[in-house]
Order: sequence, then C-alpha cells, then structure tokens
Amino acid sequence: MSGAGMIIPRTGIGVDVHAFAAEGEARQLWVGGLLWPGERGLAGHSDGDPVAHAAADALFSAAGIGDLGNHFGTDRPEFAGASGVTLLAEAARIVRAAGFEIGNVAVQFVANRPKFGPRREESQQVLSDAAGAPVSVTATTSDGLGFTGRGEGISAVATALVYQRFSESIG
Repeated sequence: MSGAGMIIPRTGIGVDVHAFAAEGEARQLWVGGLLWPGERGLAGHSDGDPVAHAAADALFSAAGIGDLGNHFGTDRPEFAGASGVTLLAEAARIVRAAGFEIGNVAVQFVANRPKFGPRREESQQVLSDAAGAPVSVTATTSDGLGFTGRGEGISAVATALVYQRFSESIG
C-alpha cells in the first residue's frame, strides 16, 4: 500500500535542563512561559525556560530539522535573553515553513519548585498560543534524587506530534 493520501504522524522528543543561577545573580525565573516572582532564576543563554525549550526541541526533532542549538544557540547573539515563548513561537514557525503542521506538544517538567499546579492552565494557554497548537504540561518531583531533587535546577522532557501537510506530501 502506498502512502499517497495518508497522513503519517511524526513524533519527536526534546529535553532541556538548566541549573539555578548563582546566588545573588539577578535572574528572573521563567518556567512554562510564566514569570515566577520571588523565585531564583535559571542560568542560560536565553531566559532559561526549560519547559518552552523542551517543547521547541521536540518540534524540531519531530520535523527532523535540527535542534534548539542549531536554531537558537549561543552563536546566535540575537537570542541572548530571549523568552522561551518567543523561541517556541519561532520554532513552530520554522516547523510549519518546513511543510509540517503541529498536532500537539506534551511536556513533563521535573523540579522541587516552583509549585506548578496552581498555574498549569495559565502556562498551557501561553504555550499553546505560542505554538499555535495544544501544549499540555505536567510536573513532578524526583523524590529528592539527582540534581533536581537536590534543588540545583530544573529539567523538562517533551514530545511533539507533527504531520506533513497533505498537499505537500503528494507532490
């Protein structure tokens, strides 16, 4: 059976990890596209938002067009300090320009703080707006294990589903 006329989904995985900034370093904490006032920020080239970064990386992975470093790496000074929401929106634009549509993105973030549950819906809305597709976010701790358990940073793992636009897949 040929694939003509069939929509074949592609999945991708993205991982992002950021350590908390050094004590006394003036960095705001951005996680899931939201500012978390009063929390210690994360070190990074951009705003350090691991949830938005993992989501963007999963999109690139699903489309097979590189990764976060290829598109927004430290060799790109115009992205220094950029918001994760801006990077996610740009990643979605790049993925669509490569001939794909986005089905959804799911992100799991691992950290002791901030307490995510009360702001989950707000985060999902901000990230979904940026991606132009549904983004769901879940959070967990690592039961005191590893660098996240010791409170040294935050990690996030994301999956994305994309599919080639039908008109472009039948050539």
